[in-house]
Amino acid sequence: MSTLTLDQAHSAIDFQIKHMMVSKAKGEFTDFNIEVDGDFTDLESAKITATIPVQSIDTGNEDRDNHLRAGDFFEAETYPNMIFESKSIQKVDDDEYKITGDFTIKGVTNEETFNVEYNGTSKSPLDGSTVAGFDVNGKVNREAYGMTYNAAMETGGLMLGKDVKFEGNFEFIVSE
Repeated sequence: MSTLTLDQAHSAIDFQIKHMMVSKAKGEFTDFNIEVDGDFTDLESAKITATIPVQSIDTGNEDRDNHLRAGDFFEAETYPNMIFESKSIQKVDDDEYKITGDFTIKGVTNEETFNVEYNGTSKSPLDGSTVAGFDVNGKVNREAYGMTYNAAMETGGLMLGKDVKFEGNFEFIVSE
């Protein structure tokens, strides 16, 4: 039975949202953990839990980050973590999966499905360990989680889009 342990130094969670109807605001979460319970060789039966402290949000702009941590968005002091708990993992083809689970943001839980691409395994030339890589992407409607802050534009439309696109790139250490 092979298990996976997240190598956070070689992993990332990025996001983007439509801004001002013409561009995208981007950022990342610099702290997160992903636990995989089950056998790596049988991903469809695994249970995956991702915990993302919202305080770790980083858009490259401190004022914006502080606004995102405040009540208009994440309410980080009251709801410190976003949590995704898998309910099912479906193999789509040799290296593609769909992972469905409960995603809790700001105290609201909704079922979400993300696309997963398995990038294979490799041996580290540094220590001989086996590593596995995965890319995950999908989107969520932020308003479904009570994050409805927005502003009307003089030219029509709203300052912020509803959909937040997530992309994760994860490297795990494989152990027997």
